[in-house]
Order: sequence, then structure tokens, then C-alpha cells
Amino acid sequence: MHLTLQGHDYRYAAEQMMLTLFPEERPDYTPAPEGANAVLLTLTPQGDTLHARAVLRWQGKETVGEDSAPVPGGEDPLVRDRVCQRILKLAFYRAGVAALGHEPPWGALTGVRPVKIPTRAMERGATPQEAERELRETYRVSPGRAALALDCAQASLRAKQSLREDEVSLYIGIPFCPTRCAYCSFVSADVGRTLKLLSPFLEVLLQEVDATAEELRRAGYAVRSLYVGGGTPTTLSAPQLDLLLGRVEERFDLSRCTEYTVEAGRPDTITAEKLAVLRRRGVQRVSVNPQTMQDAVLAAMGRAHTAADILRSFELVRASGIPCVNMDLIAGLPQDTPEGFRASLDQVLALDPENVTVHTLALKKGSRLMGDGTGESPVLPTAEDVDAMLSYAWETLRAHGQVPYYLYRQKYMSGSFENVGWAKPGWESLYNICMMEELHTILSLGGGGVTKLVHPRTGRIERIANPKYPHEYVDSLEKLLRGKHQAADFLLQLRQGE
Repeated sequence: MHLTLQGHDYRYAAEQMMLTLFPEERPDYTPAPEGANAVLLTLTPQGDTLHARAVLRWQGKETVGEDSAPVPGGEDPLVRDRVCQRILKLAFYRAGVAALGHEPPWGALTGVRPVKIPTRAMERGATPQEAERELRETYRVSPGRAALALDCAQASLRAKQSLREDEVSLYIGIPFCPTRCAYCSFVSADVGRTLKLLSPFLEVLLQEVDATAEELRRAGYAVRSLYVGGGTPTTLSAPQLDLLLGRVEERFDLSRCTEYTVEAGRPDTITAEKLAVLRRRGVQRVSVNPQTMQDAVLAAMGRAHTAADILRSFELVRASGIPCVNMDLIAGLPQDTPEGFRASLDQVLALDPENVTVHTLALKKGSRLMGDGTGESPVLPTAEDVDAMLSYAWETLRAHGQVPYYLYRQKYMSGSFENVGWAKPGWESLYNICMMEELHTILSLGGGGVTKLVHPRTGRIERIANPKYPHEYVDSLEKLLRGKHQAADFLLQLRQGE
């Protein structure tokens, strides 16, 4: 879509709304040819008022949307920027809705963290009903999505109240998988091609564990939750897992750690021997992530296992005594149907896991689903089919006693929907809430990990990224250690009230 901006240069706001309304479009700032899809987005000061106007041409139809707001007082340019972006997006939104003839499920919200809006409203003293009304009336969020966001906001507030100022969470990333899934854009290496990197990667990771533990002691902080993700951590052998988790147990003080998770994820990496290691090292939560229980869809994804393998892996986890199991499903996978998705969810719920996460397929750069340059595209369910899948998931999960506790959105997501974590009451993942709602600092180790340093009073966030690719990580010990020292200095300054 051709975007023309007049009186401003808020490109990001324009692109966010474009992706929300027209997820198949990509921004183009060249002059629009005759008949092309385009929008003219204008911002004009009029006395004490800022006025935004959008003139949209979509499939030969022209529509107009407008919004305005008082010029904010004070000299803070960030406040004015927020107001300008809000009215520009709402003007674009109104023009888009007029052209499309319907409103997207999340209305005019464009960010990945919609839960922050009702959370902040309730922190300011709003009732849950008032917070939900703001979502529906101000941001045009559908009643179903507003209810989802409110449930997750209440879970976020409960999690925040449980945290202490001298606590952080830890993430350890293992960027290896047995095979690469078609939808995946994460930095993960196919073990079949990179087996030689596993041992040197682990050697560097152990040194990063040692340094992080020492820096955390220096800053005077405790570990509240620990999450080992990936990739697929159980790509490591049982002895390698034992070495890593044993070093973590030895170096960190985990006496205040109330949640310890390892993503087992891929059934083709789960063995009784590995699960015994996890159990012995104190792991309380693991994932067995089918994504689908349809063998044809698994094959289309590039998974090297079947639905029968998922069932066997789940039985192994239950037999190991690890008390909490999460299972992921994805709505919108290639070759899936609403009937297939319903059957998958029914089979998963028959196993009675403590957590179920329902993702919506997002078409990401770097994934095979984005195409191979030949012009061929995978056959994906329609937005209407994905909506039917998610609607069935909401109804069925609630009927099985599960409640939504965290959610987030992504670019290029089928139907402009969302990812939602569901749990039996009492089994919500504190780490997932802290990560998604940015409630406190999370120190990240391993390949592709991103440390988030969260200032508890201002909400300001600083990020320190580890090298993405395993071969880069192996050669970056000095950089890793500098990052951990920087993070500890930040935490120490917080302790000293700076």
C-alpha cells in the first residue's frame, strides 16, 4: 500500500495501522499509481486542536476517516508524540473500517501487548468494568477480546503483587532443534547440520552461567523464576542437560525460585532418561508441544514425529513425576481445517494438561511459509477458518476449567488475532507473565537471549542482546561477560535508589 504523510513523519504509526487493517499489504512510500491501494494521512494543527485525516483508496473505493485531540499542555515532546500517533491511527482506522465493512477483532489497537491498557487503567483506580469499557469504546475492541485482555490484566496484577524488588527471572536459550519447522523464524540450528557446535556452545554457556551468578550475587538479587527455552533444550543429551542444570543449581541461589521450567517441546527429543535429569534437578514444568494432532499437518510443518509420538511423550512426562505440563497448539497451520483443529484440541484436553497455549500462525520473515522465491505459497486456512478455530478454543478451554492469563500479538498474524496462554487456576506461568508484561528484569543467557532491564518506578526498559547464531555465540564470551556486568550495575543502581 502506498503511504503518503503530510504534516508529520509518523511512519511507524501508519505502518502499524496498515498491518492491523490490511495484514497482506506492505508499506510503499513512492507516489501511488492511478488505481493503486493508497492512503493520504494528514496531521494539521488548528488553534488548540490537532486534527488527523485519512483519505484511503482501497480496491477502487475511497473512504475518509478523521480524529482530533486538544494540543497537550507542557513541554514533553513524548506526550505530544503519543497524542499525534493516537489520532492519526484512529483516523486511518475509521477510513479502513469504512472500506472493509467490518472491524478487526482488536479494533484500533496495534501493539503486541494489549493487556497493558486495562492493567494501567486498573492501577490508576479503574474498576475491571471500567477498564473493559475503555477497550471496547475507546479502542473499538470486540467484547470477546476485551474480556480476554481483562482476564490477563488481572493475572498480571496478581503476579506483580507477588514480586519483590530484589528479584529477577532468568532465561537460558538453547538455539538447537532436531529439524526446522516451516513456520519458524527463531534463531535455531538444525542439529543434523550443526552437531559439532553443541559441545563448544555448552562450554561457553557454562562460563556465562558462572559469570551471571557471580554478578547477581554482587548486585544482591535473587532468582524468582527460571526458564530454559530455545529452540528445543531437550535437543541436548541427558548428560549435557545434567551438566548444564547441575551448574545452574550449583552457582545460583534458587531458594526463592518458585517456578522452574524447561521446554521439552518436541516429542522426538523427549526420553525417560532426560526427564529423570529434569526431575532430579528440580524442574517443575515442561512442555510437550504438538502444535497439531493431525499427522498430515505435522508433515506439512516439517515435524519429524506423529501424533502417536506426542501421546507417548506425554505419558513419559506424567510417569516422570514432573507436576506441570504445557501443550501448544497453532491455529492457521497449512493444510489444517477448523475440524482438524477442533479434533487436535479435544485430544489435547483429554490428556488434562495444566497449561494450554493457543497460538495463531504468524507469517514471519525467515520462515519457509513466507515462500521460497518461486511464487508458490502454502495453502493456509482463511481468516474466517482461523476465527472458527479460536472461538472453539475459547469455549472449550473455559468449559474444561482453564482461564486465560497472558496474551500477545505479532505482525503478519492470520486474521489479526492473538496468542493466548490458558491454565488451570493456580498453574499460571509467572515467567510468561513477567516476560510479556515486562514486570521485572529478566536476565537472558545462551544464544539469541535478550536481557530486559526493567526500571520498576519509571517502566523504562533497556535491552542487551546475546549473539543470535550458535557459531557467533561460541566466539563471543568477552561480549557476554560485559553484558552481564552491565546488567548487574543497573540492578545495583536500583538497590541504591538511583
